[in-house]
Amino acid sequence: MSTTTALLNDLHASADTFIGIRRDIHQHPELGFDEHRTSALVAEKLEAWGYTVERHVGGTGVVGRLVRGNGTRRLGLRADMDALPIDEATGLAYASAHTGVMHACGHDGHTAMLLAAAQHLAERGRFDGTLNLIFQPAEEGGGGAVRMIDDGLFERYPCDAIFAMHNMPGMAQGRLAMREGPAMASSDYATITLTGVGGHGAMPHRAADPIVAAASIVMALQSVVSRNIDPLQMAVVTVGAIHAGKANNVIPQSAVLELSVRALDRDVRKKIETRVKALVAAQAESFGVQAQIDWRPGYAVLVNTPEETAFARTVAEELVGPAQVTWQTPPLSGSEDFAFMLERVPGCYLLIGNGDGDAHGACMVHNPGYDFNDSNVAVGGAYWVLLTERFLRAAS
Repeated sequence: MSTTTALLNDLHASADTFIGIRRDIHQHPELGFDEHRTSALVAEKLEAWGYTVERHVGGTGVVGRLVRGNGTRRLGLRADMDALPIDEATGLAYASAHTGVMHACGHDGHTAMLLAAAQHLAERGRFDGTLNLIFQPAEEGGGGAVRMIDDGLFERYPCDAIFAMHNMPGMAQGRLAMREGPAMASSDYATITLTGVGGHGAMPHRAADPIVAAASIVMALQSVVSRNIDPLQMAVVTVGAIHAGKANNVIPQSAVLELSVRALDRDVRKKIETRVKALVAAQAESFGVQAQIDWRPGYAVLVNTPEETAFARTVAEELVGPAQVTWQTPPLSGSEDFAFMLERVPGCYLLIGNGDGDAHGACMVHNPGYDFNDSNVAVGGAYWVLLTERFLRAAS
C-alpha cells in the first residue's frame, strides 16, 4: 500500500468525527467577528491535541502552533470560520438553527478539513519544523485577514509559506485545482452621490435633474471596461443600485449610485479608479449637477506565487494523481481576503471540487440551498497533512 493511499485511508477512517464537527458548526453559524462558539470549539480541540493555542487574534481568530524537531522552516495553513447573512433553505437535519444566518460558502467545511489534518499531524505527523494553523474570522467582507495581520499575526507566527483551500461547486468532488499568478479579483466599492436642483416634473427646465445624469453615467461607465482596459485583461464595473426620487412628478434633489469594481491586475485596478472618477466628474458637469465619489478599497488581487503554487501542484498530484488535478485553472472574478496574507507571505490559494452536475454539493456558494460536500473532509484533510509533511520534511 502506498503512503498516500494509507494516508487517505486514515483520514477516511476518522472522517465521521470531523463531519460531525462540520455539521455542528453548520447548525450554529456565526457572522464575521461573532464566531465565539466556533473559535472556542477550534481552540479546545487544538489544545486537547497538544497545540500551543492563542485565542482572540484579530478579534475571534485562533492560531495553533505545533513544533517538531529542530527544523527552521515555518508553514502556515489557513481556514476561514464565518457564515453569511442568508436564510437557509436546504431542509437538512443539521440546517442552521439561527434565522438569517447560514454557512452558505463552506467555511464550516474548511474548518473541519483543517481540524482533521490537525489531529492527524499531532498524533502521527512526521515533520521537522513549525506548523502554524490559522483559523480566520470575517472573510466575508469583514477583512478578518487584515485584522489578524494588524494584530501581529506574522510577527508572532512567522511563516515561510502559507496556503489556503476553498471548495468549488461545479467542479467534480475532490478534484484539486490551482493557478499560478493572479487567481482572484480585487474588489472595490464606490458610492456616487449626484446633487442637482429639485423641481416639478412638468417644469424640468427649472431643475438640474440628477436622475438623467445618473442614467447617462450608468451607460458611460460601460465604456471604462470596453474602451479603457486591454481586452485581454479582466475587469468589471457593475452599478448594482440606484436610489433617487419618490414620486413620478417630482425631480429629486439627489441620486445615489452604488458600484462594485473588480480587476485581476493591480495596475488595471488603479486605472479603473482613475477613469471612473474622471468620467463621473465630466458627466456630472455636463448635466449641471455636482458629483461626490466615496471610493472604498476592498480586497486586493489574490496572487499565487510561482514556487509555492508549483509545490501545491506536486502535493496534489501525489495525493490524488495528475488526472485529478487542474493546473492553471481559470481565474475567478470573486474576491478573497487571503490575498492580504499573500501580500506578506508567499503561498498558494487552491480549490477543491464540491461536486458537479446533479451531484450533492453542486449548488453554488452564497445560495440558500448550498451545502459543503462532506466527502471532502477526508480528501482536504489528507492534502493538508501531506503538504505539511512535504514542506517540513523530516530527515530520513
